[in-house]
Amino acid sequence: MTQTIPLLSSDSLIFPPVHSALKEPNGLLAFGGDLTPKRLAKAYSSGIFPWFSEGEVIMWWSPDPRGVIYCNELKINKTLRKHLKKQTFTVTLNHAFEEVIELCADAPFRKEGTWIVDEMIDAYINMHQEGLAHSIEVWSGNQLVGGLYGVAINGYFSGESMFYKQSNASKTALVYLIDLLKSQNVEFLDCQMLNPFLAEMGCC
Repeated sequence: MTQTIPLLSSDSLIFPPVHSALKEPNGLLAFGGDLTPKRLAKAYSSGIFPWFSEGEVIMWWSPDPRGVIYCNELKINKTLRKHLKKQTFTVTLNHAFEEVIELCADAPFRKEGTWIVDEMIDAYINMHQEGLAHSIEVWSGNQLVGGLYGVAINGYFSGESMFYKQSNASKTALVYLIDLLKSQNVEFLDCQMLNPFLAEMGCC
């Protein structure tokens, strides 16, 4: 049985219910619309996020199952724990959002094409200016060597992407983020989709 995927209009912020998302591909919910801060805020508050490649129409997703890291269950291996104790890096919050998202888009380890296209970069910079998107930066001296960004809304943080230029830099950013969430009594980090790196850190 073929399921029709709704096409969103530019004059309405209404999304279809997340339970109507496809099982294959997992979570595909709707097409179209735009990436204005209002629509993105509506999407994230409903557990929906955009994900598409260059030249494609905007696609909206809400996968089930969904990758999450429970803050009290973050896994820190011995190597990373030793590295954190050395305090090799300096970590900041919202000091270089635009640099972080641009480096995430052009991460050297990313072999496949990026979904962080120019349209997405502009959209999340606008979200940052609205106080809804945030970055964590990891520095070695005055060099930005790692970081991540995502959206904080409705009492939880939805991680979008991360990058590293030195070993353990992105993991350091993730540890800092989890500590920050715990200080705000947030129970979990929304990772959206599971991958081997996040699984190593406790994502399930």
